[in-house]
Amino acid sequence: MIQKTAAQRRRFLKSASVGAVGATALAVPMISVAQTTSLRFQSTWPAKDIFHEYANDFAKKVNDMAGGRLKIEVLPSGAVVPAFQLLEAVNKGTLDGGHGVVAYHYGKNSALALWGSGPAYGMDPNMVLAWHNYGGGKALLEEIYKSINMDVVSYLYGPKPTQPLGWFKKPIAKVEDLKGLKFRTVGLSVDIFTELGTAVNPLPGGEIVPALDRGLIDAAEFNNASSDRTLGFPDVAKNCMLQSFHQSGEQFEILFNGAKYKALPQDLRSIIDFAVQAASADMSWKAIERNSQDYIELKKAGVKFYKTPDAILRAQLEAWDKTLAKKAVDNALFTKVLNSQKAFAERAGQWQNDYLVDFKMAYNHYFSKKKA
Repeated sequence: MIQKTAAQRRRFLKSASVGAVGATALAVPMISVAQTTSLRFQSTWPAKDIFHEYANDFAKKVNDMAGGRLKIEVLPSGAVVPAFQLLEAVNKGTLDGGHGVVAYHYGKNSALALWGSGPAYGMDPNMVLAWHNYGGGKALLEEIYKSINMDVVSYLYGPKPTQPLGWFKKPIAKVEDLKGLKFRTVGLSVDIFTELGTAVNPLPGGEIVPALDRGLIDAAEFNNASSDRTLGFPDVAKNCMLQSFHQSGEQFEILFNGAKYKALPQDLRSIIDFAVQAASADMSWKAIERNSQDYIELKKAGVKFYKTPDAILRAQLEAWDKTLAKKAVDNALFTKVLNSQKAFAERAGQWQNDYLVDFKMAYNHYFSKKKA
């Protein structure tokens, strides 16, 4: 009887010990709190522009996928630095990142404008991105940034539709009509339009319409029906010339400060990578939806649209050839980028041109009679 009581006592003590541990665990639960890394970005676009919306779309994708561990806030152009100073601000850490275009860094090295300016050897914007991601362009961009001491991480995404020749007070019928015009453009397009006889004034997007309104410039190009409508182009000009080779293959750039990016854990870097890809597709679909609607609204507002004459398009190609010859003389990286683009374009361009059906034929089959 005594032995049994002792055994029972031992079992009781063991049970009480386990219970106490359990109670302690319940009283003080182990909670893992994920720390949030906040990054301050700035776009190179006015807050009302669809381009700034695209920047916020990318940030939302990152923020949602990161589950609170990473948060990107996007400020509009000029909130911290002027649009053309974005690269320097991200490099210095004044900003953690930004959203813009590579051509805006043209002044640092003219080769940077080859990601957007000019006809890109006949490649459309999506093909330029294919070259960048799979044909050697990404490594070349990194090499250029390193050569100008920019510690940044760059993602290119978002193929932009072909940009119009621009907005004019009167339609442009021949190359001579461009001569003497005070014209706004950026990147190597400055050189193209200079060759065509215009006096170029490179301005950020938000400054173009006020400059047109005050007569500081006579004509300008920016980008697309949605941006042009929102920024107020139809209030100051009523003629838009469609189709051009000055920026027919451009895309957006997302920049990160090098140190900030490298400090992120690998899973968050992967989230950024996949968010860029998702935002690229989403942006191209949204552009079709919104640009086509705003094209109709611009017509309703009295804007007259004209196809740029082939003679002007051919003159642009000739002006581009002259520009390349001049710029490549003392810039080895410029030549290196050109050679890479040309090799990729010759192969991929032949494939695309041979394989793609003439979509205009199908469109005209269904709609041309109704529109006529």
